Amino acid sequence: MKRRQFLQLSGLSSTALLIPGFLKALETPRTAFTGKRVVIIQLSGGNDGLNTLIPFSNDAYYQARPKLAIPANQVLRLNDEAGFHPALSGWKSLYDEGFMSIYNAVGYPHPDRSHFRSMDIWHTASNSDEYLNTGWIGRLLDSNCQGTDHAWYAIEADDTLSLAMKGAHKSGFAVKDAARLHAAMKDPYYTSIQQTAAISSEESELSFLYKTLAATTSGSDYIYEKSKAKPSSSFYPQNELGKSLKDIAGLIQGGAETKVYYTSISGFDTHVRQAETQQRLFNLLGDAVKSFCTDLKNSGDFNDTVVMVFSEFGRRVKQNASNGTDHGTANSVFLFNGALKNAGIQNAMPSLTQLDDGDLIHQLDFRRIYATLLEKGIDYSSEAILGRKFDVLDFI
Repeated sequence: MKRRQFLQLSGLSSTALLIPGFLKALETPRTAFTGKRVVIIQLSGGNDGLNTLIPFSNDAYYQARPKLAIPANQVLRLNDEAGFHPALSGWKSLYDEGFMSIYNAVGYPHPDRSHFRSMDIWHTASNSDEYLNTGWIGRLLDSNCQGTDHAWYAIEADDTLSLAMKGAHKSGFAVKDAARLHAAMKDPYYTSIQQTAAISSEESELSFLYKTLAATTSGSDYIYEKSKAKPSSSFYPQNELGKSLKDIAGLIQGGAETKVYYTSISGFDTHVRQAETQQRLFNLLGDAVKSFCTDLKNSGDFNDTVVMVFSEFGRRVKQNASNGTDHGTANSVFLFNGALKNAGIQNAMPSLTQLDDGDLIHQLDFRRIYATLLEKGIDYSSEAILGRKFDVLDFI
Protein backbone atom coordinates (compact mmCIF):
# COMPACT_ATOMS: atom_id res chain seq x y z
CA MET A 1 0.00 0.00 0.00
CA LYS A 2 1.34 3.44 -0.88
CA ARG A 3 1.47 6.23 1.66
CA ARG A 4 -1.02 8.29 -0.34
CA GLN A 5 -3.54 5.45 -0.37
CA PHE A 6 -3.15 5.00 3.36
CA LEU A 7 -3.87 8.66 4.01
CA GLN A 8 -6.90 8.66 1.75
CA LEU A 9 -8.40 5.52 3.22
CA SER A 10 -7.66 5.94 6.90
CA GLY A 11 -9.96 8.90 7.49
CA LEU A 12 -7.73 9.93 10.39
CA SER A 13 -5.05 11.84 8.57
CA SER A 14 -6.72 15.22 9.03
CA THR A 15 -7.14 14.85 12.78
CA ALA A 16 -4.80 15.39 15.67
CA LEU A 17 -4.77 11.65 16.28
CA LEU A 18 -1.69 11.38 14.06
CA ILE A 19 0.10 14.18 15.87
CA PRO A 20 1.34 12.43 19.04
CA GLY A 21 4.87 11.04 18.76
CA PHE A 22 4.12 7.78 20.51
CA LEU A 23 5.61 5.34 18.05
CA LYS A 24 4.77 2.09 19.83
CA ALA A 25 1.55 0.65 21.15
CA LEU A 26 3.39 -1.47 23.72
CA GLU A 27 2.43 -1.13 27.37
CA THR A 28 5.36 0.36 29.31
CA PRO A 29 5.81 1.43 32.94
CA ARG A 30 3.73 4.42 34.00
CA THR A 31 5.34 7.76 34.67
CA ALA A 32 5.58 9.12 38.20
CA PHE A 33 3.20 12.06 38.04
CA THR A 34 2.01 13.20 41.45
CA GLY A 35 -0.09 16.05 42.83
CA LYS A 36 -3.31 17.42 41.40
CA ARG A 37 -4.77 17.36 37.90
CA VAL A 38 -5.31 20.54 35.88
CA VAL A 39 -8.28 21.34 33.62
CA ILE A 40 -7.75 24.27 31.24
CA ILE A 41 -10.62 26.13 29.56
CA GLN A 42 -9.59 28.49 26.77
CA LEU A 43 -11.87 31.40 25.84
CA SER A 44 -10.87 31.87 22.20
CA GLY A 45 -11.15 35.28 20.61
CA GLY A 46 -10.04 37.58 23.40
CA ASN A 47 -12.71 37.80 26.09
CA ASP A 48 -13.52 41.26 27.43
CA GLY A 49 -12.40 40.97 31.03
CA LEU A 50 -13.81 44.34 32.09
CA ASN A 51 -17.33 43.12 31.34
CA THR A 52 -16.61 39.78 33.01
CA LEU A 53 -15.26 41.02 36.33
CA ILE A 54 -16.85 44.46 36.37
CA PRO A 55 -15.35 47.45 38.26
CA PHE A 56 -18.80 48.84 39.02
CA SER A 57 -17.52 51.38 41.57
CA ASN A 58 -15.14 53.00 39.07
CA ASP A 59 -16.60 56.02 37.25
CA ALA A 60 -13.94 55.67 34.53
CA TYR A 61 -15.52 52.35 33.51
CA TYR A 62 -18.89 53.99 32.79
CA GLN A 63 -17.30 56.98 31.08
CA ALA A 64 -15.34 54.70 28.73
CA ARG A 65 -18.34 52.50 27.95
CA PRO A 66 -21.52 54.57 27.87
CA LYS A 67 -23.44 51.82 25.98
CA LEU A 68 -21.56 48.66 26.94
CA ALA A 69 -21.06 49.11 30.67
CA ILE A 70 -23.11 46.79 32.87
CA PRO A 71 -25.35 48.87 35.17
CA ALA A 72 -24.19 48.71 38.77
CA ASN A 73 -27.58 47.41 39.94
CA GLN A 74 -27.24 44.37 37.64
CA VAL A 75 -23.72 43.37 38.68
CA LEU A 76 -23.35 40.23 40.80
CA ARG A 77 -21.28 41.91 43.48
CA LEU A 78 -18.29 40.16 45.03
CA ASN A 79 -17.11 43.12 47.12
CA ASP A 80 -17.42 46.91 47.15
CA GLU A 81 -15.39 47.28 43.95
CA ALA A 82 -16.13 44.44 41.57
CA GLY A 83 -18.66 41.83 40.57
CA PHE A 84 -19.57 39.37 37.83
CA HIS A 85 -21.58 39.87 34.68
CA PRO A 86 -25.22 38.98 35.49
CA ALA A 87 -25.06 35.89 33.24
CA LEU A 88 -22.33 34.36 35.44
CA SER A 89 -24.55 33.40 38.36
CA GLY A 90 -22.97 29.94 38.40
CA TRP A 91 -19.57 31.50 39.00
CA LYS A 92 -20.99 33.74 41.71
CA SER A 93 -22.19 30.72 43.68
CA LEU A 94 -18.77 29.04 43.35
CA TYR A 95 -17.10 32.26 44.48
CA ASP A 96 -19.40 32.50 47.50
CA GLU A 97 -18.52 28.92 48.46
CA GLY A 98 -14.81 29.75 48.47
CA PHE A 99 -13.98 27.71 45.38
CA MET A 100 -12.64 30.51 43.19
CA SER A 101 -9.49 32.65 42.95
CA ILE A 102 -9.18 35.57 40.53
CA TYR A 103 -6.09 37.36 39.26
CA ASN A 104 -6.46 40.69 37.50
CA ALA A 105 -4.39 42.31 34.75
CA VAL A 106 -2.63 39.09 33.79
CA GLY A 107 -0.45 39.31 30.68
CA TYR A 108 3.17 39.62 29.59
CA PRO A 109 5.67 42.37 28.69
CA HIS A 110 5.41 43.95 25.23
CA PRO A 111 2.00 42.41 24.43
CA ASP A 112 0.87 41.42 20.95
CA ARG A 113 -2.72 42.16 19.85
CA SER A 114 -2.80 39.45 17.17
CA HIS A 115 -5.04 36.52 18.10
CA PHE A 116 -2.63 34.00 16.61
CA ARG A 117 0.56 35.43 18.02
CA SER A 118 -0.81 36.12 21.49
CA MET A 119 -2.32 32.63 21.69
CA ASP A 120 1.02 31.16 20.62
CA ILE A 121 2.69 33.06 23.45
CA TRP A 122 0.19 31.69 25.99
CA HIS A 123 0.48 28.19 24.53
CA THR A 124 4.28 28.10 24.47
CA ALA A 125 4.94 30.31 27.53
CA SER A 126 7.43 32.27 25.45
CA ASN A 127 8.55 35.88 25.61
CA SER A 128 6.76 38.15 23.14
CA ASP A 129 9.88 38.28 20.92
CA GLU A 130 10.57 34.55 21.19
CA TYR A 131 9.17 31.90 18.85
CA LEU A 132 8.86 28.36 20.15
CA ASN A 133 7.39 25.31 18.43
CA THR A 134 6.63 23.34 21.59
CA GLY A 135 3.89 24.02 24.11
CA TRP A 136 4.32 24.27 27.86
CA ILE A 137 2.26 21.13 28.46
CA GLY A 138 4.06 19.35 25.63
CA ARG A 139 7.38 20.14 27.29
CA LEU A 140 6.01 18.73 30.54
CA LEU A 141 5.30 15.49 28.69
CA ASP A 142 8.73 15.55 27.06
CA SER A 143 10.36 16.04 30.44
CA ASN A 144 8.40 13.54 32.47
CA CYS A 145 7.13 10.89 30.05
CA GLN A 146 10.37 9.40 28.75
CA GLY A 147 10.05 5.63 28.78
CA THR A 148 6.30 5.61 28.36
CA ASP A 149 4.16 5.63 25.24
CA HIS A 150 0.90 6.52 26.94
CA ALA A 151 -0.73 9.42 25.09
CA TRP A 152 -3.40 9.93 27.70
CA TYR A 153 -1.41 11.88 30.31
CA ALA A 154 -2.69 15.03 28.57
CA ILE A 155 -6.05 14.97 26.77
CA GLU A 156 -7.68 17.67 24.68
CA ALA A 157 -11.45 17.40 24.25
CA ASP A 158 -11.39 18.35 20.58
CA ASP A 159 -10.63 17.03 17.10
CA THR A 160 -7.36 18.95 16.91
CA LEU A 161 -4.45 19.37 19.26
CA SER A 162 -3.48 22.82 20.52
CA LEU A 163 0.11 23.99 20.37
CA ALA A 164 0.13 24.02 24.17
CA MET A 165 -0.13 20.21 24.09
CA LYS A 166 2.65 19.54 21.56
CA GLY A 167 6.14 18.61 22.66
CA ALA A 168 9.28 17.85 20.70
CA HIS A 169 9.00 14.12 21.41
CA LYS A 170 5.73 13.60 23.28
CA SER A 171 2.37 15.23 22.79
CA GLY A 172 -1.12 15.05 24.19
CA PHE A 173 -4.05 13.15 22.75
CA ALA A 174 -6.98 14.88 21.02
CA VAL A 175 -10.32 13.10 21.17
CA LYS A 176 -13.79 14.60 20.96
CA ASP A 177 -15.90 11.43 21.11
CA ALA A 178 -14.26 8.48 22.87
CA ALA A 179 -16.95 5.95 21.88
CA ARG A 180 -16.89 6.93 18.21
CA LEU A 181 -13.09 6.80 18.06
CA HIS A 182 -13.02 3.44 19.82
CA ALA A 183 -15.58 2.00 17.40
CA ALA A 184 -13.66 3.35 14.41
CA MET A 185 -10.41 1.78 15.58
CA LYS A 186 -12.12 -1.64 15.73
CA ASP A 187 -12.91 -1.50 12.02
CA PRO A 188 -11.34 -4.51 10.22
CA TYR A 189 -9.38 -2.15 7.99
CA TYR A 190 -7.61 -0.59 10.94
CA THR A 191 -7.06 -3.87 12.77
CA SER A 192 -5.33 -5.28 9.69
CA ILE A 193 -3.02 -2.25 9.65
CA GLN A 194 -2.28 -2.74 13.34
CA GLN A 195 -1.30 -6.35 12.69
CA THR A 196 1.01 -5.17 9.93
CA ALA A 197 2.51 -2.61 12.31
CA ALA A 198 3.21 -5.28 14.91
CA ILE A 199 5.46 -7.25 12.57
CA SER A 200 6.86 -4.42 10.45
CA SER A 201 10.46 -3.41 11.04
CA GLU A 202 10.77 -1.23 7.95
CA GLU A 203 11.83 2.31 8.80
CA SER A 204 9.76 4.37 6.40
CA GLU A 205 7.00 6.96 6.33
CA LEU A 206 4.46 4.17 5.99
CA SER A 207 5.97 2.32 8.94
CA PHE A 208 5.74 5.52 10.98
CA LEU A 209 2.07 5.85 10.11
CA TYR A 210 1.41 2.23 10.97
CA LYS A 211 3.01 2.65 14.38
CA THR A 212 1.25 5.93 15.03
CA LEU A 213 -2.07 4.30 14.23
CA ALA A 214 -1.23 1.52 16.67
CA ALA A 215 -0.50 4.11 19.36
CA THR A 216 -3.79 5.82 18.56
CA THR A 217 -5.57 2.50 19.05
CA SER A 218 -3.87 1.97 22.40
CA GLY A 219 -4.86 5.47 23.52
CA SER A 220 -8.42 5.14 22.28
CA ASP A 221 -8.86 1.85 24.14
CA TYR A 222 -7.66 3.35 27.40
CA ILE A 223 -9.76 6.51 27.13
CA TYR A 224 -12.86 4.55 26.13
CA GLU A 225 -12.51 2.13 29.04
CA LYS A 226 -12.03 4.94 31.55
CA SER A 227 -14.90 6.98 30.09
CA LYS A 228 -17.37 4.14 30.50
CA ALA A 229 -16.07 2.93 33.87
CA LYS A 230 -18.04 5.54 35.79
CA PRO A 231 -19.70 8.01 33.41
CA SER A 232 -21.00 11.16 35.01
CA SER A 233 -24.74 11.12 35.62
CA SER A 234 -24.88 14.80 36.58
CA PHE A 235 -26.78 17.36 34.54
CA TYR A 236 -24.70 19.55 32.23
CA PRO A 237 -25.80 22.24 29.78
CA GLN A 238 -26.55 20.85 26.33
CA ASN A 239 -23.74 22.60 24.49
CA GLU A 240 -20.23 21.73 23.29
CA LEU A 241 -18.48 23.00 26.42
CA GLY A 242 -20.96 21.22 28.67
CA LYS A 243 -20.41 17.96 26.78
CA SER A 244 -16.62 18.33 26.91
CA LEU A 245 -16.61 19.01 30.63
CA LYS A 246 -18.99 16.12 31.28
CA ASP A 247 -16.68 13.82 29.33
CA ILE A 248 -13.70 15.08 31.31
CA ALA A 249 -15.57 14.54 34.58
CA GLY A 250 -16.33 10.98 33.48
CA LEU A 251 -12.65 10.29 32.82
CA ILE A 252 -11.65 11.75 36.19
CA GLN A 253 -14.31 9.76 38.04
CA GLY A 254 -13.40 6.66 36.04
CA GLY A 255 -9.84 6.77 37.35
CA ALA A 256 -7.94 8.05 34.33
CA GLU A 257 -4.29 8.84 35.06
CA THR A 258 -4.52 12.01 32.97
CA LYS A 259 -2.85 15.03 34.59
CA VAL A 260 -3.89 17.78 32.15
CA TYR A 261 -7.22 18.20 30.34
CA TYR A 262 -7.75 20.97 27.78
CA THR A 263 -10.90 22.33 26.17
CA SER A 264 -12.11 25.60 24.70
CA ILE A 265 -15.09 27.73 23.77
CA SER A 266 -14.89 30.22 20.91
CA GLY A 267 -16.72 33.38 19.87
CA PHE A 268 -15.19 36.01 22.16
CA ASP A 269 -13.89 38.33 19.42
CA THR A 270 -16.54 40.95 20.19
CA HIS A 271 -15.79 43.87 17.87
CA VAL A 272 -19.54 44.23 17.26
CA ARG A 273 -22.70 43.42 19.25
CA GLN A 274 -20.69 42.55 22.33
CA ALA A 275 -23.54 42.79 24.83
CA GLU A 276 -25.63 40.11 23.12
CA THR A 277 -22.65 37.87 22.39
CA GLN A 278 -21.24 37.93 25.90
CA GLN A 279 -24.67 37.33 27.42
CA ARG A 280 -25.06 34.15 25.35
CA LEU A 281 -21.49 32.91 25.90
CA PHE A 282 -21.49 33.64 29.63
CA ASN A 283 -24.72 31.71 30.08
CA LEU A 284 -22.97 28.69 28.50
CA LEU A 285 -19.69 29.20 30.33
CA GLY A 286 -21.08 29.93 33.77
CA ASP A 287 -23.49 27.00 33.81
CA ALA A 288 -20.98 24.52 32.36
CA VAL A 289 -18.22 25.36 34.84
CA LYS A 290 -20.68 25.34 37.74
CA SER A 291 -21.96 21.89 36.71
CA PHE A 292 -18.42 20.55 36.37
CA CYS A 293 -17.22 21.83 39.73
CA THR A 294 -20.36 20.61 41.49
CA ASP A 295 -20.02 17.21 39.85
CA LEU A 296 -16.40 16.84 41.01
CA LYS A 297 -17.29 18.08 44.47
CA ASN A 298 -20.00 15.42 44.78
CA SER A 299 -17.64 12.68 43.60
CA GLY A 300 -14.83 13.77 45.93
CA ASP A 301 -12.51 14.81 43.10
CA PHE A 302 -12.69 18.61 43.33
CA ASN A 303 -9.94 19.03 45.93
CA ASP A 304 -7.48 17.39 43.55
CA THR A 305 -8.59 19.27 40.44
CA VAL A 306 -7.60 22.83 39.53
CA VAL A 307 -9.58 24.54 36.75
CA MET A 308 -8.05 27.50 34.93
CA VAL A 309 -10.07 29.75 32.60
CA PHE A 310 -8.10 32.17 30.40
CA SER A 311 -8.20 34.09 27.13
CA GLU A 312 -5.34 35.18 24.88
CA PHE A 313 -5.88 38.86 25.70
CA GLY A 314 -8.51 41.28 26.96
CA ARG A 315 -10.17 44.17 25.15
CA ARG A 316 -9.49 47.88 25.07
CA VAL A 317 -10.95 50.00 27.85
CA LYS A 318 -13.08 52.20 25.59
CA GLN A 319 -15.93 50.79 23.55
CA ASN A 320 -15.75 51.19 19.77
CA ALA A 321 -18.28 52.65 17.36
CA SER A 322 -19.89 49.24 16.70
CA ASN A 323 -21.09 48.54 20.23
CA GLY A 324 -18.11 46.34 20.82
CA THR A 325 -14.50 46.47 21.98
CA ASP A 326 -11.25 46.00 20.10
CA HIS A 327 -8.19 43.87 20.86
CA GLY A 328 -6.47 44.79 24.10
CA THR A 329 -3.82 43.34 26.35
CA ALA A 330 -4.05 42.28 30.00
CA ASN A 331 -6.99 40.25 31.29
CA SER A 332 -8.36 38.34 34.26
CA VAL A 333 -7.61 34.65 34.89
CA PHE A 334 -10.11 32.59 36.87
CA LEU A 335 -9.16 29.52 38.93
CA PHE A 336 -11.40 26.97 40.63
CA ASN A 337 -10.53 24.29 43.19
CA GLY A 338 -12.21 22.57 46.11
CA ALA A 339 -9.39 23.27 48.57
CA LEU A 340 -8.01 26.70 47.70
CA LYS A 341 -5.41 28.12 50.04
CA ASN A 342 -6.54 31.64 49.16
CA ALA A 343 -9.92 32.24 47.56
CA GLY A 344 -11.33 35.49 46.24
CA ILE A 345 -9.83 38.38 44.26
CA GLN A 346 -6.08 38.12 44.75
CA ASN A 347 -4.75 41.45 43.49
CA ALA A 348 -5.91 44.99 42.79
CA MET A 349 -8.35 45.86 40.05
CA PRO A 350 -6.50 47.37 37.08
CA SER A 351 -6.28 51.13 36.65
CA LEU A 352 -8.62 52.46 33.96
CA THR A 353 -6.88 55.82 33.73
CA GLN A 354 -3.19 54.89 33.75
CA LEU A 355 -3.10 53.06 30.43
CA ASP A 356 -0.66 52.00 27.72
CA ASP A 357 -2.04 53.51 24.51
CA GLY A 358 -5.59 52.87 25.71
CA ASP A 359 -4.86 49.41 27.08
CA LEU A 360 -4.59 47.97 30.56
CA ILE A 361 -1.07 47.60 31.93
CA HIS A 362 -0.33 44.06 33.00
CA GLN A 363 0.39 43.50 36.70
CA LEU A 364 1.06 39.78 36.68
CA ASP A 365 2.99 37.60 34.23
CA PHE A 366 0.81 34.67 33.17
CA ARG A 367 3.78 32.33 33.57
CA ARG A 368 3.58 32.79 37.34
CA ILE A 369 0.20 31.06 37.17
CA TYR A 370 1.71 28.28 35.03
CA ALA A 371 4.59 27.93 37.50
CA THR A 372 2.10 27.58 40.36
CA LEU A 373 0.06 24.95 38.52
CA LEU A 374 3.21 22.99 37.75
CA GLU A 375 4.93 23.21 41.13
CA LYS A 376 2.06 23.33 43.61
CA GLY A 377 -0.48 21.55 41.44
CA ILE A 378 1.18 18.81 39.39
CA ASP A 379 4.24 18.83 41.69
CA TYR A 380 6.88 19.28 39.01
CA SER A 381 9.73 21.72 38.47
CA SER A 382 8.44 24.76 36.61
CA GLU A 383 11.90 26.04 35.71
CA ALA A 384 12.54 22.93 33.64
CA ILE A 385 9.35 23.59 31.64
CA LEU A 386 9.23 27.40 31.47
CA GLY A 387 12.92 27.95 30.88
CA ARG A 388 13.48 30.19 33.90
CA LYS A 389 12.29 30.66 37.44
CA PHE A 390 8.96 32.41 38.08
CA ASP A 391 7.71 33.13 41.58
CA VAL A 392 4.74 30.96 42.48
CA LEU A 393 1.45 32.30 43.79
CA ASP A 394 -0.58 31.34 46.86
CA PHE A 395 -3.97 30.20 45.57
CA ILE A 396 -3.16 26.47 46.06
